[in-house]
Amino acid sequence: MPTNYDVHEYDVLVIGAGGAGMRAAIESAQKGMHTALVCKSLLGKAHTVMAEGGMAAALGNVEKKDNWKVHFVDTMFGGKFLNQWRMAQLHAQESPDRARELESWGAVFDRTDDGQILQRNFGGHAYPRLAHVGDRTGLELIRTLQERVVASGRHPHTAEKEIKVHMECTIYRLLKTDGRVSGAVGYWRETGKPIVFRAKSVVLATGGLGKCYRVTSNSWEGTGDGHALAYMAGAELIDMEFIQFHPTGMVWPPSVRGILVTEGVRGEGGVLKNNKDERFMFGYIPELYKNQTADTPEEGEKYIKKVPGARRPPELLTRDVVARAIVREVKEGRGSPHGGAFLDIASRLPADQIKKKLPSMYHQFMALGNLDITQEPMEVGPTCHYAMGGVRVNPETQQSSVPGLFAAGEVAGGLHGSNRLGGNSLSDLVVFGRRAGLYAAEFAQKNGTLPPLDTNQLESCLQEMYAPFEKPKGENAFIVTSALQDTMEANVGIARQEEELKQALADIAGLKDRAAVLGVAGDSRFNPGWHQTISLDFLLVCSEAIAKSALERRESRGGHMRVDHLETLDEYGTFNHVVWRGEDGQMQLRREPLTAMPAELAALIEEKKNG
Repeated sequence: MPTNYDVHEYDVLVIGAGGAGMRAAIESAQKGMHTALVCKSLLGKAHTVMAEGGMAAALGNVEKKDNWKVHFVDTMFGGKFLNQWRMAQLHAQESPDRARELESWGAVFDRTDDGQILQRNFGGHAYPRLAHVGDRTGLELIRTLQERVVASGRHPHTAEKEIKVHMECTIYRLLKTDGRVSGAVGYWRETGKPIVFRAKSVVLATGGLGKCYRVTSNSWEGTGDGHALAYMAGAELIDMEFIQFHPTGMVWPPSVRGILVTEGVRGEGGVLKNNKDERFMFGYIPELYKNQTADTPEEGEKYIKKVPGARRPPELLTRDVVARAIVREVKEGRGSPHGGAFLDIASRLPADQIKKKLPSMYHQFMALGNLDITQEPMEVGPTCHYAMGGVRVNPETQQSSVPGLFAAGEVAGGLHGSNRLGGNSLSDLVVFGRRAGLYAAEFAQKNGTLPPLDTNQLESCLQEMYAPFEKPKGENAFIVTSALQDTMEANVGIARQEEELKQALADIAGLKDRAAVLGVAGDSRFNPGWHQTISLDFLLVCSEAIAKSALERRESRGGHMRVDHLETLDEYGTFNHVVWRGEDGQMQLRREPLTAMPAELAALIEEKKNG
């Protein structure tokens, strides 16, 4: 174990440099806080770039009737009413300002004829609401925020501090002093040398956990680091059973199975067909959405062409509904040759319009699948895409149950309930990234000096981190990870049932035992096997939380379908599942009742339910 380590001291430490992390760091620095931004890869390479279709914000540029109240109701409907209502309200109210802020910082959105930010249709949204840049919106958001981070601290007439960026650095554990967070310990991925951060407050913005599954749109970074770090530090996780399987990932060739196909394809008029050339989604319209959804292709076509009063086509139903429909078509023998469905935009738009509106999709399929989407339909199918569950936070401040520990973006739970609407992720990042940075800075200001460093705790963390090098060289960490992904894919996927969930939990328990004795060959420099042992610990925590929560939710709702309990029950619509680490080190679970919604917001929801 290395005995020498660098110690860095900051007011606010932000872990994760995607949209939420960069926006939190910007806000903290603007409040005059010495701020660090830590990322596992390189700045600008975060998974946020994969959010292609757009950023949901009720700007009302395309449809004047749109406003924050409609956006709030759509979000609550999408989440099947398990959302933390105050988060949904704040998100809907503040998203327009965050979109205009990005524009003022240099984001180049597509434009309406009169020069306003253009907005497109997306599943579950009542009106065209997604501000976009072709199908590369996440990349534009990251580019804009990255420029702001790099330029931080260059204006001496303001209180803004320079943001210090630490790249290719993995955080292993959070540090605590007297019950509050006091920093973190990690290592440089290149050299393996340890690094210690002391901080008055910490913001987690580490993204998702899609690598728990074999077929996923998530990059290599999506190993649930922030979820597990928070859990190990004593924070609570909420809604972990709800995993979003995006309905349209690439299914061919096998090497790219799971790579995201933006919902923007359907927003621009793309339709889903089975191997009988039928638009099958008309047979899967849930009762909850029947009065809002076109029941004929002709009406759906009018909606795409923006005819007033027309209802949206069923291809623009929420992601959970579309994903299940594709799975059923495949299981009943009506799937595409490689086990998905056909997504057709070629017959819907001229080739030049497809290349203009969906440039990334055109190049993606040409380069990876040798398929011209202007001439042929795509083969698509569900892929693990997003975790609705995450760290339980205060809706206003984004602070967790651990004082001084904040979370924002996908790692934070609450906003999306049981199912996220497309486009709400990018606005989530900047709305709650800003709030997390703001209140982390406020916490740091109020709590004055840095908490003392607990050297015993630090030494214990370092010993654990380097322990694999001291163990006999045995099973490969990648093999254990592969076994975990197999059980999650088979037993905790789109369609779940009791015996399979119990099997998953038994498998996870066995995999935890195998992970505990993993040894690593070589030293800490450039050692992917060691990196994987660290990631495996995080993945096991997240997988257990997902399976345990899914077993206890004996109904189907949003991103959680129990084939042995297909009904949606009123009883289960009154609480969220919360998990935490007990004093014995075992995962605990409870039902947390939903907080009462103000009468004026409840009335908005009832109005939509009644048509």
